[in-house]
Order: sequence, then structure tokens, then C-alpha cells
Amino acid sequence: MLFYHSNQPMQKTTIISQFLDKRHNLPRWMKIAIKIICGVILFIIVAYIGLAFYINTNKKEILAKVTSEINENLNGKFTAEDMEPTFLQGFPKISLRLNNVVVKDNQWANHKKTLLKSKDFNISINSMAFLRGTVEIKKIQISDAQIYLYEDASGYSNTAIFKTTKEKKAGNEESSSFAEIKAFELDNVNFISDNQRRNKLFDFQINNLKGNIDFISEGWNATLKLDAFAKSFAFNTKHGSFMKEKVLKGKLEINFNNEKEALTIAPSDLQIGDNDFNVGGKFNVGKENSEFSINIKVAEILWKQASDLLSNNISFQLDRFDLEKPIAVTCDIVGDLNAEGDPLIYVNAKVTNNRLHVPDGIVDNCNFNGIFTNEFIKGKGFDDPNSAVKLYGFKGEYKQMPFTMDSAIINDFNKPFATGIFKSKFPLQQLNNAIDADLLKFSSGNANVELKFRADIVNLEITKPKFSGLINVEKGDVTYAPRNLRFNNTNVALQFTESDLLIKNIQLQSGKSIVFMEGDIQNFLNLYYTDPEKIVLNWKVRSPQLHMAEFLGFLGGRKTKRIAKRKSQKSNITENLNFLFEKSNVAMQVKIDKFYYNKFYATNVLANVLLSESGINISNSTINHADGQVNISGKLAQGQSSNHFLMNTTVSNVNIQKFFHAFNNFGMETMSSKNLKGFLFSKASLSGNINNEGKMIPKSMNGTIAFDLRKGALVNFDPIKSVGKFAFPFRKLDTITFTNLNGKLDISGEKVTISPMKINSSVLNMDLAGVYSFGLGTNIALDVPLRNPKNDKDITDEELLEERRNRGIVLHLLATDGDDGKVKIKLVSRKTRDNAVE
Repeated sequence: MLFYHSNQPMQKTTIISQFLDKRHNLPRWMKIAIKIICGVILFIIVAYIGLAFYINTNKKEILAKVTSEINENLNGKFTAEDMEPTFLQGFPKISLRLNNVVVKDNQWANHKKTLLKSKDFNISINSMAFLRGTVEIKKIQISDAQIYLYEDASGYSNTAIFKTTKEKKAGNEESSSFAEIKAFELDNVNFISDNQRRNKLFDFQINNLKGNIDFISEGWNATLKLDAFAKSFAFNTKHGSFMKEKVLKGKLEINFNNEKEALTIAPSDLQIGDNDFNVGGKFNVGKENSEFSINIKVAEILWKQASDLLSNNISFQLDRFDLEKPIAVTCDIVGDLNAEGDPLIYVNAKVTNNRLHVPDGIVDNCNFNGIFTNEFIKGKGFDDPNSAVKLYGFKGEYKQMPFTMDSAIINDFNKPFATGIFKSKFPLQQLNNAIDADLLKFSSGNANVELKFRADIVNLEITKPKFSGLINVEKGDVTYAPRNLRFNNTNVALQFTESDLLIKNIQLQSGKSIVFMEGDIQNFLNLYYTDPEKIVLNWKVRSPQLHMAEFLGFLGGRKTKRIAKRKSQKSNITENLNFLFEKSNVAMQVKIDKFYYNKFYATNVLANVLLSESGINISNSTINHADGQVNISGKLAQGQSSNHFLMNTTVSNVNIQKFFHAFNNFGMETMSSKNLKGFLFSKASLSGNINNEGKMIPKSMNGTIAFDLRKGALVNFDPIKSVGKFAFPFRKLDTITFTNLNGKLDISGEKVTISPMKINSSVLNMDLAGVYSFGLGTNIALDVPLRNPKNDKDITDEELLEERRNRGIVLHLLATDGDDGKVKIKLVSRKTRDNAVE
């Protein structure tokens, strides 16, 4: 064991010995080669150390040499405060660190913009060239610096510091030492390109940029690795920056062609902000050609993220919209770096099964191809007035209503407006999602819409849209809540022209009523937006039968209180429709074959009716009723609980029995339609109040009535019969006929003042005057001659008849309220009778 352990060091010695033995066994040529390589390495080390010693002891001379070499290629001045060798950093090249480097062009005193300020400016130079007495820079590294490229309003740029090839040839200068640069690196460098003449500003904080350059016969290729922060990427500072305050990371492959003077960036992956893009481009850098193009693609990006990468004038318009899911986007930027204004910007996005947020709501299941361009019309420039967003093949659902737009365009970003063609087919019930039930409620039916539209966009909202096209509604059931009106089986065709609205083929059914309508609104859209009170809907209304009780909702004022206070996603549409219904006027030419209201029945009704915010006006109305004709004109002022009316009527040859029956005996309890016969001719001017059920409000009527009853008769009128039992026991009072009865009534509330009138009948004659009350206060004086009119039936002389009329005994009667509230007739003296009338 002791022998074994003591033998381990001997094994190592043996290995070395074996190697040396093998070296002795190598061929002679290989031994010589090894010696040469070792000698060369030793020489390089010794020479490098010697160079290091030389440079360290001759820094001022070398710095002057480097500075002179650089300045030979500049129309300006390159200065450095100090230089330190950093040998190990660039071995085998010689590395030099220049401190506080400043590069200024010859015009610096005028514009004060320093091209380069760097705390550390590191260069690597060719060692062998340095031994020959020349400086060949192979790598540049700039740290903690600012690079400021500046062009003033006159077009002068501090980049003029770099001599052109012609300038070098004119001075018989050799090629630049920079032509041999193989690599460069920037650390913590602020790069600014400020073009005052063209309002362009590019400002990047470069955290790190590494590049390797490979020179070829046509030019050179470069590979860059970038880590930077974009402060400004503005092609037009008036409109703001692209990619503002975004991180940029990635690798770029660049090619420069000397002959074409063009720099090409191969499509490369680049992180911009939080998204990965594929970026490529081409830049012409010749003196006569500075055109460029940039192509950007991204497979998935949110709408807001994409908008945030664009300049303010574009993102301001796009931010009115939003998409919830990521989209694929491509962007082309084409322009001229020496041209004023924006470049051409062309953005293409494809949207599939997404959810679109618009100012007025949300569009579900959204699909379209979208394009933004700032050159909507070729040759008109790249600016806001010529900018547009174009949508193609748009499909979606708004509040569960599907619609399509083959194309839609938002044009002119200075005064934006939208145009397109809107198409939709949907069940009417879906409108309940868009319109408040306190205004309209739909229960069945279908709608078919095809409209060409144009709308201004103000403060990010669509305003004053104008339409042309057609809306068809079929078999719709709808309730209009403010007036509690329900329409069934409704058909409507709305045709919008550029200025007017034509309404055709309307069929409304409400209960037993059927109404056919057609009409138009002249200058509809213009008045709607500027002066809705002047909107007049001209209707032609025809109905085979109309039951007025089903339309009593038109009597009362509109119930809008709840609608005005509610706030929801539906509010805009609801409030706009409610505003239209409230403010517009409706002028109707009405023809009704059969008209029903309670007991009232009429045929061949003709009228002109105006519905306005304040009420209802009726003119030129003709009604066939009770075997005669009634002409009516008047107006109804609508209120919340009562409605005031003014009415002028002319009644011609109307059967008084049917007339009284139709109007429920005008509220009289003593006399009814069964007590009357004859044909009424009358003129009346009345005012009063009716409630929302169409019933007269007590004590509200005022006015005058002049009447003429022809071939009249009083049948089984109990007050007369009761008196006649005692006063005229032998006369038949069941039926009292009148050859002609006329008079005048003044109505004031519940009281009717009867002007003095003479009644000549078949049974008796009487003079009548006083007040009849629908409540309490009846006080009517009657003078009844006892002479039997039959005795004078053969006399034709009117003067003689009048003389003989009051011969004999004359009863003075007074009709007043009894204790039971009913009218009682009693015999009084003439004096009492006269006092009562007074």
C-alpha cells in the first residue's frame, strides 16, 4: 500500500515525460512550425506591449493624430479633452478612449446645435496600420452622449460637417478612415433629428445599439441589435408623433447600395411597445433623392394599442371606436424626408367576429376590412382634409338587430363626416332593445331597411345624419306609450329622399278601427335638426271604419315625464324620437266612411285636422249624421288632465231624436231623445273642457246656440203632461207638434239662458224665457194661454193669429227646482212670474 501511494506523483511525471518523448518523435517540419508559431505569438505580445508603452507615453501626439485624421473628413471640428488606451478591450486592435468628445459644424456659432457630445468615445484602430504611421478606425463605441442632427428653416443642416466624395476629390484627400469601420456601438445615447424646415422631429433614447458592417463591392451590409425608447417619431410636428414613448427592441438587417444611394431594411421582427411587429423599409439617401418607405405588420394587436402608435390627428379620430379582440394590421408609410408635411400613411386592418364600441353603443359579431389613408383622393395631398377611414364588407348586430354595410367611409378629419349604405332585416321586437318602452313598444312584425346615409361627426359623435332610401315595416304591432295607443297589423313604407320624407302604404289597425295613410314631410331632415317646430307631416287618411274611443289618447297631453328622466343606453334614440313626436306638426286630410264614438255615429266624414304640440285644430269638417249634415271647425288645447276646446258648428236637417241620443241628451235629465221629434237646424259657438276620456267636465261649457226645429214634436214629456192634467184635461198632450220652433240659448257653465221665445204647437201656445240649469238654479217663466190653438187652425193671417193667440185666460207658470232636486212647474201670478224672469 505504501508503494502504491508513493507512485502517484511519479505517474504525472511519467505523463510529461511521455509528451516530451512524443515531441522528440514528431517530424522535423512540424517541430519547426511549432517554433515559428510560438515565435510569432511571442513577437505579437512583445510588439503589443511595446505599442502600449509607446501610446501611453505619447498620448498627446496620438490624440492629435487621431483628431487630425477625423477632422480631415469634416467641415467642422472634432475635439476631445483626453485620451486613454484600453488595450485589453479591443485586443489585438488598439483601443482608445476619448473623453468629452465634441463635434461641431462650421456654422455652430449661428444655430448652437452640437452634432455630438459624448463623455466616452471609444475607438479601435488597426495595429498594423498604426505601426505604419496611419490611423484606420475599425470600431466606434459612443457612450453617455447626445447626437443632434439639425436642419434650420433655410435648409442648412449641421450634417454638412461630413465632406462629400466630390469635396474629398477636390482636395486630393484619401478615402476616409471611417470607410474601414467594421463595427459600432451606442450606449445611453440620445439621438435627435430636428428638421425645422419640414417640421419633422425624430428623438430616440438609445439604451444600446450594436452593429456589425460587412463591406461588399456594391456597398455594405449591416446587422443591428437595437434597444431604444422612442420619444418622438414625428413626420409633421403639427400632428404629433408616431410610436410616442414606446420601447423599441429587435434585430435589423440593413443593406446599402452605393450606386443607388439607397438603404434597405429587410423585414425584421421588432418589438414596439408591448407588441411584436415585422418591420421593413427603404430609404434613399442621395442628395437629389430622399424618398423612403416603411412597411409594418402585426399579427395581433388591440385597437387602442394600434391607435396609440399613430399620430394625434389620426388617433384622435380612431379613438372614437374600440374593438375588444386583437386584430391583424399592416401599415405602409411612404414619403420624402425632405418634403414638407406628412408622408402617405396607409393602414389596413381585418376584423373578424369582434365587438365594436361606437359612440352610440356596441356592435356585436362585427366583421369588416378597414383601411385608413391620408390620401383619400389621389393627388390632393397627405393631410387631414384628405384623410379617410374606409370600411368594406361590414357586418354586425346593433342591439340584436343584424345589419350590413357594403362600404362606409369617414372622410375629412378637419370636418369629419361619414357616408355609406346601411342594410338590415330584423323582427320589430328587437327595437325594444334600442327604444325605451315608455315611448314605443313593439310586439310583432318585421322591418326591412336600406338607407344611404351621410352624417357629420362633431366632438366624437355622429350628428345630423341625412338619409335616402327605404324602410319597410310589415305586420307590426306597436304601442305608443305617451298616449296609450296600440296599433295592430301595421304596415309602413318610409322613403327618404335627399330633402323629403315620403310615407306610403301605411295600414294601421287598432281594435275595430282600420286606417290607411300616406303622406310626406317636406324638407324633413333639415327642419328636424334646425327647427323641429316647423315640421309638418302632411297626411291623407282614409278609414272604412273608425272607433274614436280607441284613439282617445290623442285628447290628453303626452306623458313624457318618465322618458325625460330616464338614462340608459337607449336614451339617445328614445329622446330623439320623443323630441320629434313632441315638436312636429301633423296636417291631415281625413276621409272616414263610418265613424263611431260612444252613441254617436256618422258617415262620410271629411275634415282637415292639424295636430301640433299645443293641441288639435279642425277645419272644413263635414259629417253626415242623423239623416242630416254637421259642419264643424274648432281647436282643442291639450293638457295633462283636461283639454280646452273651442268649436263652431252648423247643423242642417238633423233628426233631433237621433242627435240627442248621440250626445246622451246633452246631460239633461228631464228631457231625453225619446221626448223629441223633428229636424234641427242650428248654429253654435261653444267652448269648454273635456277630460282624457272624452267626457264633458261639468260647468265648463260656454257659448251660444241658435236653433230652428222644423216639423218638431214633443212626445210624452212628463212635465207638460203633469200640468196638462189639470190645466188642459181635454187636450191630447202625448204628442205636441210644432210647425216651426226657433230660439237662442246662451250657455255659461251649468246654466243655459233661454232668450224669450214663442212656442206655437198643436195643443197649446206658450211664451218662454229664463234659465235652465244642469244642476240647481233652473228658473223658467212660461205664459200659457188657455185658448185652444185648434180653434184658430183655419186662420192664415199672421197678425190676426197673433192677436187672437193671447185671448182669454193666460196661465203664468214658473219652472223651478223642487225639494227633490227635480224641476217642478207651478202656477204663479204675473208679478211673481215677471220678478222671476228679471
